[in-house]
Amino acid sequence: MTPPRTATARERARAELTREIKEEARRQLAATGADGLSLRAVARELGMVSSALYRYYPSRDDLLTALIIDAYNALGDAAERAIAGPAAARERWIAAWHAVRGWARSNPHEYALIYGSPVPGYRAPEATIGPAARVPLAFVGIIRGALAAGEFTADSEALSVTGALADQADELSAALARSAAARSTGAAESPGIAPDALVRAVIAWAQLFGMISFELFGQFVGSFEPADALFAHAAAQSAAFVGLR
Repeated sequence: MTPPRTATARERARAELTREIKEEARRQLAATGADGLSLRAVARELGMVSSALYRYYPSRDDLLTALIIDAYNALGDAAERAIAGPAAARERWIAAWHAVRGWARSNPHEYALIYGSPVPGYRAPEATIGPAARVPLAFVGIIRGALAAGEFTADSEALSVTGALADQADELSAALARSAAARSTGAAESPGIAPDALVRAVIAWAQLFGMISFELFGQFVGSFEPADALFAHAAAQSAAFVGLR
């Protein structure tokens, strides 16, 4: 077997400088927000001329894209670690909620970059789609596992999903199945999820990020602060709402 190729000194130096550039850019995010990110300011803080930095990131949007992809992947890593193992679907769902919140609390400026207000003039390229899909795919994977294991309980009194909403859910289910198959090389496309179950999952997904945003952006100050108990209750309630009982 051919041994793995060792990175050259130039490649190692480039990787190290790339890391430093992104670290400085994250410091700028904390200080000025994404719309205040400046390649010239990053270069100045690193003691570089702007033309040298442009060889790594030709524009502010290229640097923003790199930061966004890193943030989505870091969040995806946290969620996927939390749901690894043989625990029941309900426990895995709740663990994923807490993992997402934990990452957001530790990285508030990166959270704001991917789930806060859109950056004026920035349009995310296709390269961000795969990393962005990792967390929703993790939650969908929990539901698929619950369905297969008989751990999913449909609520017979819930409003049924029909019409345009059912059509949208079917399209989303198919897209998620394709994304899951693409992430697992050579795997068959996963079965879809019924519209009722998928819509409930999307509502719970929106609630998760609503809870986190309220906490990080100060909406619970003077009421549910700290928000630990409220969040734990919401995580358990969301599992029941989705059908993981």
